[in-house]
Amino acid sequence: MRPRSTVFAALTTMIAIGLAGCGQAPPAPPRDQGLPVTTVAPQADPAARWADAYCDAVTHLVRTLAQLPAVDPSTPQQASRTSSDLLSSVVAGLDRSLAGLNALGAPPVPSADGGREDVIGQFTGIRQQAESARQRIDAVRGDAAATKAALGEAKATLDRLDALDYLKGLRAAPALAAAEQRAPACRQLGQPPR
Repeated sequence: MRPRSTVFAALTTMIAIGLAGCGQAPPAPPRDQGLPVTTVAPQADPAARWADAYCDAVTHLVRTLAQLPAVDPSTPQQASRTSSDLLSSVVAGLDRSLAGLNALGAPPVPSADGGREDVIGQFTGIRQQAESARQRIDAVRGDAAATKAALGEAKATLDRLDALDYLKGLRAAPALAAAEQRAPACRQLGQPPR
């Protein structure tokens, strides 16, 4: 499952428009698709508590992605500025999710931490790519050709995020996959956008 993939499709389209048509009217901003507030997992179920905390950590990124600023492709300068803002938001969301995943520690299921560690590694790599693309966009602001290339890096970052399975850290172990079904934050994370 990839939460909020429709948000990525819209953002990828906006960046593609920015790559193809600087000097055109800006697109409409994406609709706010906030997630409901999570509830507490049963205390007597350590696997469900851990899964709930895992999903709560991932929710930081999902919420950020659902509320990303729009890219304005009307001029190369606007495309650069708004793309930089978008990537700054992505980095901030990844930072919050990474902090939650790192603070979570190993799951209460023996030999089941590989999935969480893999997601942390993927988030870290995408964060580095997003920050690098943001810095490049800021450095070439005003140069239309260089901006177009830098916007391509931003799109590649969003494509990597879209391809992620945020819940892989739970599905790596059958006991955690079962706990996912009992964790309120995971159930809310899997709900379609409103």
